Amino acid sequence: MSNNPIRILLVEDEEQLHKIIKLNLEMEGYEIVGTHNGEKGLEVAQSQRFDLLLLDIMLPKLTGIQICETVRLKNKEIPIIFISAKDSSEDRIKGLKVGADDYLVKPFSLEELLLRVKNHIKRSKPEEREAVYNYSFSGNEIDFKSFKAKGQKGEISLTQKEALLLRLLIDKSNEVISRKHILESVWGYDVYPATRTIDNFILSFRKNFEPDPKNPKHFLSVRGVGYKFVPPSSS
Repeated sequence: MSNNPIRILLVEDEEQLHKIIKLNLEMEGYEIVGTHNGEKGLEVAQSQRFDLLLLDIMLPKLTGIQICETVRLKNKEIPIIFISAKDSSEDRIKGLKVGADDYLVKPFSLEELLLRVKNHIKRSKPEEREAVYNYSFSGNEIDFKSFKAKGQKGEISLTQKEALLLRLLIDKSNEVISRKHILESVWGYDVYPATRTIDNFILSFRKNFEPDPKNPKHFLSVRGVGYKFVPPSSS
């Protein structure tokens, strides 16, 4: 095992529960970074290295769902566990659909939480999981790790925002994604660019990746709603 400590981000706004979970995890030897609101939780998740995220869903400023969606654009490998009082099957399905690995309903057994944390960390060891950084379609190749791509006219260097938007669209293939969702997930929650910026990104994607940019088959605008990516098998 690596000498680096296992680091867990705990985002839970209920003060007493936060303290209990943090104490029990630390007693297991984990290094815990704790925050009490979603906005700070996302900031910390994006700026530090963690081996697992433990997220409440109902948080001040940002929800655990929003944190999970945004983290998943950059990191597909880190285990994410939701802890929530929302216990309907719809809530569980929504949590898992946005990319969580597990969903634990409050009140829960601390022993069960510790076992789930241990099992997810064990399964997430790099040697046991294959990271997916590449995506190919219609003669195009995108490397999300290096921000490089091969398009219809040759090699392309992607900006971070372009790579994030591509990943969001591809991850949600055939789903219409609203402008609001894109702005929140790709640009963050403090400063939004003009919505025309998204249009320009989509036009750039068509120019680089569509065989016929004037008659796009993959990067589509849905008037008044948003955008979607249609993979070749669905075209």
